[in-house]
Amino acid sequence: MLGNHLSERKNNKLGVMIIVSKSTVSMPLKLAFGIGASGEAATNWIFNALTFFFYTQVLGLSGTLTAAAVTIGIISDAITDPLMGSISDRWRSKLGRRHPFMYAAPIPLILTIYFVFNPPADLSSMQLFAWFAVFTVLMRICSTLFAVPHLAMGAELSDDYIERTRIMSYNNVFTYVGVIVMHVVVWFVIFPLFDDGRMTQTAYSPIVIFCCSLIMVCMLGSAFGTRGQIARMRKVPDDLPPFSLKQLALEMSDAIKNKNYLFLLLGLFFLSITIGTHETLSLYMGTFYWELTDTQIGWLILGNVFGYAIGFFATATLHQKFEKRWATVVSAAGLSIAWSMAVTLRLLDLAPENTTYELVAFIVFWGAIASTCGSILNISVMSSLADIADDHELKTGRRQEGIFYSARTFFAKVTNGIGHVVAGIALDIIEFPTGVPASEIDPDKIYALGLIDGPFAMIWGLIAAVIYAGYRIDRKTHEAIQNQLVARKLLELER
Repeated sequence: MLGNHLSERKNNKLGVMIIVSKSTVSMPLKLAFGIGASGEAATNWIFNALTFFFYTQVLGLSGTLTAAAVTIGIISDAITDPLMGSISDRWRSKLGRRHPFMYAAPIPLILTIYFVFNPPADLSSMQLFAWFAVFTVLMRICSTLFAVPHLAMGAELSDDYIERTRIMSYNNVFTYVGVIVMHVVVWFVIFPLFDDGRMTQTAYSPIVIFCCSLIMVCMLGSAFGTRGQIARMRKVPDDLPPFSLKQLALEMSDAIKNKNYLFLLLGLFFLSITIGTHETLSLYMGTFYWELTDTQIGWLILGNVFGYAIGFFATATLHQKFEKRWATVVSAAGLSIAWSMAVTLRLLDLAPENTTYELVAFIVFWGAIASTCGSILNISVMSSLADIADDHELKTGRRQEGIFYSARTFFAKVTNGIGHVVAGIALDIIEFPTGVPASEIDPDKIYALGLIDGPFAMIWGLIAAVIYAGYRIDRKTHEAIQNQLVARKLLELER
């Protein structure tokens, strides 16, 4: 059948050209691919969870200036992410077109993380702003150097509609392994070693050391573990135009003309406001809104553990029974509602008292629902991007996973970027104090903080859910696309 997807050509002993299917992927290969996501997750976690609080509450930089530094990083991402995607699609070497960048990224990445958390002493506000902005840009560039080729490689491992979901499930679960490991080590091991650890600058040094070690092990482990696939990866087409800024602009324009891709991009943008706001304010909420201890904040990770596990095991089954489109829409809405629900109920005086373990269990319950939806959503979007790459190949003749997955890495960083911007400006507007215990803060300011993290953050994710409904590649459509691609390649073989 033509549906038995063509992926590469080999000569048998008789010299006859045969077709080799790449519909299934071995467990060791899925694990090797997935572990790279833990390194990327560690990078995102330390930036999302700690840098905003570190620069505003510990170093005393204003929320607006902190947000401005991240905005500069977002602007750089808009250039470097698609740039990396286009370069990776064209790179020719003995290590293929993805692995050279995966090998090169970890060392410069950990150096930039170190400098983000170790600015020189006695800097003025503007100097501190400049330091943070410069190393934020450099850190994001180094992160892109790994993330875009890594994801593009994952899309090439299989042509099958459901197997792609399974592959991205491993990427997703290892993403959350990185998140969980960082969270547990920071809140159960490192911060408790210090008096008021989250407000103590020296407490962040061992966190940086651990994070950088995790990044090195995971990223290089993924690169080495998948090196056997280099010969099996798609080669750079001979007719692919050489790289140029003009060509990059044309490719991005062609990608955006794909309506399915455009719906995913717009959905990711609005969803990034919801996720980014929550992640940026998470430490503020735990410290000032809920008044939790370090250990209590540590136990909040249970919501993620339960949710990510459910999402990992459930998504492929959901995609077999329902289309990816509806899994994406429902999970985006569920994520938005559940993530804001604990805060919203507190605004209505329907939540347990602060500092209690009843409150911790309450937050974990809603967090588990949100994490389940988030896990399903992330896997669904990542799998859909691979399907869109097939559609793009059929329409243009070009196989360019790098361009499409660069959007995912861009919006992953926009997630924390927009969150920093929204949170920074909002905190300055409500004049939220720095270096002041929760018990001494005006209750009206605490209430305003809840409005930002609750109803305000929820709205944008619901808008994303509506936009995702415009996505139209279903199982039948994808099968037709694959059949046409195989027919085209068989015709090329006959010539």
